[in-house]
Amino acid sequence: MSENGKPGQSGKTPVDFWFDPLCPWAWMTSRWMLEVEKVRDVEVRWHVMSLAVLNEPKLDELPEQYREGMKQAWGPVRVAIAAQQKHGDEVLGELYTALGTRFHNRGEGATREAIAAALDEVGLPAELIEYADSDAYDTELRASHKEGIDKVGQDVGTPVIAVPGSDGQQIAFFGPVVTPAPKGEEAAKLWDGTLMVASIPGFYEIKRTRTQGPIFD
Repeated sequence: MSENGKPGQSGKTPVDFWFDPLCPWAWMTSRWMLEVEKVRDVEVRWHVMSLAVLNEPKLDELPEQYREGMKQAWGPVRVAIAAQQKHGDEVLGELYTALGTRFHNRGEGATREAIAAALDEVGLPAELIEYADSDAYDTELRASHKEGIDKVGQDVGTPVIAVPGSDGQQIAFFGPVVTPAPKGEEAAKLWDGTLMVASIPGFYEIKRTRTQGPIFD
């Protein structure tokens, strides 16, 4: 992996993408990002972040149902970071696709069975499922999370995207939150527009109320 957002060996512009596989909105954004790879000269580099880590400081303030969800959130990211640590960065993209397809498109949820099936689907060792209940790589998980969230601040969630700007410094932002995931020229238009506004110094937010949930297609 190249450093400081510089182009890798492919010569394409690297787009660093931090995800938690539990989040359906990050999943939508990630599917859009794969479409952007087809229409713009970019390549995605996947990184793990964690909603469980993000919400630790305010866990007592969250509704009980959300607190229970945060307990479940540890398993998928722990397995993902263990896979990355033991088998390399290159396994994360396919593993995320397998996890997200089962969690969201198929409606299986972030169960142990779904995680195990995703590992099998991408040819990763079955024993990686044991890390769902292990803190063995929590230091690495927290470091990966911190790298992403430090680029945008603590008051956002997943996904975080970072891309080199015209001056070589990274432009980072949360989102975009969109449904369904745009394809083709629509994907390109959203990418170009997002980079345009994100590159403006001092620009922070555009937002409107969500009127529909994620549309998985």
